[in-house]
Amino acid sequence: MSASTALRRLTATDIRARKGADPLVCLTAYTTPVARLADPHCDVLLVGDSVGMVLHGLPSTLGVTLDMMILHGQAVMRGAERALVVVDLPFGVYEAGPEQAFHAAARTLRETGAGAVKLEGGAHMAPTIAFLAARGVPVMAHVGLTPQAVNVVGGYKVQGRGADAERIRSDARAVADAGAFALVLEKVPDALARDITAGLAIPTIGIGASADCDGQILVIDDMLGLFTDFRPRFVRRYAELGTAAADAVAAYAADERARRFPGPEHVFADEGAA
Repeated sequence: MSASTALRRLTATDIRARKGADPLVCLTAYTTPVARLADPHCDVLLVGDSVGMVLHGLPSTLGVTLDMMILHGQAVMRGAERALVVVDLPFGVYEAGPEQAFHAAARTLRETGAGAVKLEGGAHMAPTIAFLAARGVPVMAHVGLTPQAVNVVGGYKVQGRGADAERIRSDARAVADAGAFALVLEKVPDALARDITAGLAIPTIGIGASADCDGQILVIDDMLGLFTDFRPRFVRRYAELGTAAADAVAAYAADERARRFPGPEHVFADEGAA
């Protein structure tokens, strides 16, 4: 694609300006081929630390490193032309303070070329978000269920029910006031997500939240049905690629064992043969 016909990549400013407009379409991506498939349809591609569980077989996101995130961020940037690419800061590289977070975020943006970073946490992370935003780092915030804190919150359960709702509201207000350009709301009750969305000037992006959020995000492997034994309530499966892939592998194995593959059309004749 020539410079004159190249697509303009969306920025954090563009995403923030979509508050209350057409819904934001967001998916995770971890590889170049998947980024190429999703980019024409998405406003945001998130290189999530979920990559540790989805691609690396880790039991949680806690084992993900900054080097892993940068490697996958680089891969996604090679496949994305239009969408804003956001890279998660993994556990342990930003919680100690604003300076630590800035060094991790600056390295991530510098080495990947991505347009923003995402970090988890509410009011206690507001000073860090403000520090980053003041230094040119666009930050997507993430409250509600924060998987990096799974050992503290007691598992992957809904956050903000009953009296706990005010904590989530306060977290959302704090990160928005600190300068986050968008906010992921994960696994919070529908009514609470609607209330937060209506009260903030920045877009909310729901995952297990409300249809009234300004956008939605899913792990692409979940949405495509690549995991046949994992069916979260908040995921709509738009395909069953895991089953299709397993059937394809089984057919290949059967053909090879029966010597139906490779056939004559898949092998090479001697030099000079007809």
